[in-house]
Amino acid sequence: MDQLSSTWLHLKDFFQWLHRFLCSANCFTLGILKERSTYCSLPSMESVSSSTFIHIICKTSQWRNQGKSLVALGLVCFTFFLMQFLISRNYSTIPTAHTIKILIWKWPYNRTPNITDNVCAELYSIHGCHLTTNRSAFNQADVVVFHHVDIYPSVTLLPIEKRPNQQTWVWMSMESPSLNKKIEKLNGIFNWTMSYRRDSDICTPYGKLIPNTDQRYTIPKKGSCLAAWVVSNYKEHHKRTSIVKSLQNYMTIDIYGKANGKPLSPESLPTTISKYPFYLAFENAIHQDYITEKLWRNSFMAGSVPVVLGPPRSNYEEFVPPGSFIHVEDFSSTKELAEYLKKVAKNETLYKQYFEWKKHFKVQLISDWRMRFCQICKNYHTLPLKKVYHNFDEWMYG
Repeated sequence: MDQLSSTWLHLKDFFQWLHRFLCSANCFTLGILKERSTYCSLPSMESVSSSTFIHIICKTSQWRNQGKSLVALGLVCFTFFLMQFLISRNYSTIPTAHTIKILIWKWPYNRTPNITDNVCAELYSIHGCHLTTNRSAFNQADVVVFHHVDIYPSVTLLPIEKRPNQQTWVWMSMESPSLNKKIEKLNGIFNWTMSYRRDSDICTPYGKLIPNTDQRYTIPKKGSCLAAWVVSNYKEHHKRTSIVKSLQNYMTIDIYGKANGKPLSPESLPTTISKYPFYLAFENAIHQDYITEKLWRNSFMAGSVPVVLGPPRSNYEEFVPPGSFIHVEDFSSTKELAEYLKKVAKNETLYKQYFEWKKHFKVQLISDWRMRFCQICKNYHTLPLKKVYHNFDEWMYG
């Protein structure tokens, strides 16, 4: 199919509507009954070529003495030459009703949820988007997504079939570079990246703030213990481990999670944390933009003030208001930090200030992989199809 023919198909519905409109305007209003059989028998838009279109214009020009016909003719001519201009400028990716087919090569962590044909439309109002894990659809897929963990340790786990023309390959991970083990020979393979990082082609953070139209909020009732920490990935060499141990010399901290033999279910976690004035939202690795559910779900949504350890304060403030959290690096020592937390907990006015942001915003948690994958369709027409990461390691590990 050449470019012009493809463009006609893209605009098929518009021309069929235009056909009906002109028939009504010219054949009924002007009563050109003699010409009706000629004009109102336009061929279907699927079969219209540019030469046929010119013939229609010339035939319509027989009504040049009719004022309203000239207006209609002008509309048709304008549309035709606009299309020619777009083609000459190489705008071949005119948005269409084409359904974007996304193949997830292996669903992350083998937990495939329900993915019906309309899941993106039904759950997230993103239309024309089809998710599948059926590898037999490889040749028909517009996009193939590869989760970093699931192609480790070797590129031999990638498809061996020849990649179809115009198919886009997406590398995806929600883990930090510290946890993403290096895979050799990834250069020149992927077109787009998808992660929590804002410099990804498709950015899918762990959460974000959206407008709060209700503007009402409540602060949960607090207990006597000052702070809570939930940890599953416990490592002695982690910076957060040494900070928690040091803080325990000056304040009480209740520790939950698999590492401490006190796991919390997804249902019990927010209600448990809500009883504490502060939550230690300490990341297991420190990287730009790496701000996980520890802030969004465990702190903000539970109703506890987050004490954060992660990227610099300035990076956090690119996601959330400056007065919504307490940063470890704002203090010269853990002793100073503990004294400040005690002071805030005792001062109701000061403590409430950390919840002022809730008057204007609320948290949207982005934890469903379906939501992340549907975002590909939302961004598809704005991203360069021919982009290639020729030095992937430099982007990934810096």
